[in-house]
Amino acid sequence: MRDKPNALMLFAAGFGTRMGALTADRPKPMIEVAGRPLIDHALEQVRGHGVETVVANVHYKPDPLIDHLKGSDVRFSHETPDILDTGGGLRHALPLLGDGPVFTMNSDAVWKGPNPLSQLAEAWEPSKMDALLLCLPRENALGHKGAGDFMVAPDGRVTRGPGQVYSGLQILKTDRMQEVGEDVFSLNLLWNRMLEDDRLFAESYPGKWCDVGHPEGIVLAQEMLGYRNV
Repeated sequence: MRDKPNALMLFAAGFGTRMGALTADRPKPMIEVAGRPLIDHALEQVRGHGVETVVANVHYKPDPLIDHLKGSDVRFSHETPDILDTGGGLRHALPLLGDGPVFTMNSDAVWKGPNPLSQLAEAWEPSKMDALLLCLPRENALGHKGAGDFMVAPDGRVTRGPGQVYSGLQILKTDRMQEVGEDVFSLNLLWNRMLEDDRLFAESYPGKWCDVGHPEGIVLAQEMLGYRNV
């Protein structure tokens, strides 16, 4: 089993309900920011690091996304008839991802700064970590509402609470997923077990990141990127 992640799960199956009419005829990853679909912004980071296997899960209105990525090396994990949440979706995709730790990444964010996957890969220490989350100080997390998700200690260990914002990108060991009996479950369930075992860590991203899970995030992301729609 490999120790370094060389496969990535791209979460793209959600309903995008916060986007309102923008997702009436397409999945959220196909909403355009700075002239490109969100899925392309995510894949730009993935390609910048270099990952051998990329899998996207699909459920809500998948055809536009599948058509857009036709001819690429992205593989699809179809969640039918029910959407499986992050944990269930990742476990369903494991036959495509293979053994060993994987990157998981949300598809509704835009980045500005160093490659986030490369930063995580450099900080990954599988001997002491079961997951390594990429987080940001709140002032660098544009479009995020709330007090943050995790408090990060100087050695990288985390506890839940107001502090840094989880970016939606992590490296995660998947071997404990088979312990979960439910078909539909969140990765928060695994994080809770890792917290109990003192094996959940975080790395702080030095650049900026914008949550595009809601319409206001489109404007914020384009301003962050310096995009002018002419």
